Amino acid sequence: MVRSWEREQKKNYTQVYVKNSFEAAKMYCRTFGQKLHASLKRRIFVGAGGISFFRVMPTYHNPTGWKAYIMNMYTVPEYRRKGVAYHTLELLTEEAKKRNISFISLEATDMGRPLYERYGFVKMNDEMILC
Repeated sequence: MVRSWEREQKKNYTQVYVKNSFEAAKMYCRTFGQKLHASLKRRIFVGAGGISFFRVMPTYHNPTGWKAYIMNMYTVPEYRRKGVAYHTLELLTEEAKKRNISFISLEATDMGRPLYERYGFVKMNDEMILC
């Protein structure tokens, strides 16, 4: 009985967290002109991902300086391994390509890494972060 209650509470918490995160992301996108894609099945939220566009100093390899960063990829556990994340990733990268942005990056969790590698992303060894 306790285990069932704990599972139900965790499931409810996840749904509330995802809903609140989704609303916050929508507000951010409206405010800053970014893009968010939500996947729905029969009007039920099953996944999402966002892409942020930003500009840095132009370089030889990126003369415009425009870059895109994919973030907040999420798929509801019951819908994982069914193509939701792949399709979301496809829509997000298409949006960057429509804007003629070829430098697209993301950070990968262990769970997401195989998807991103299958899509064509490669690990970068030269990046560093100041902690």
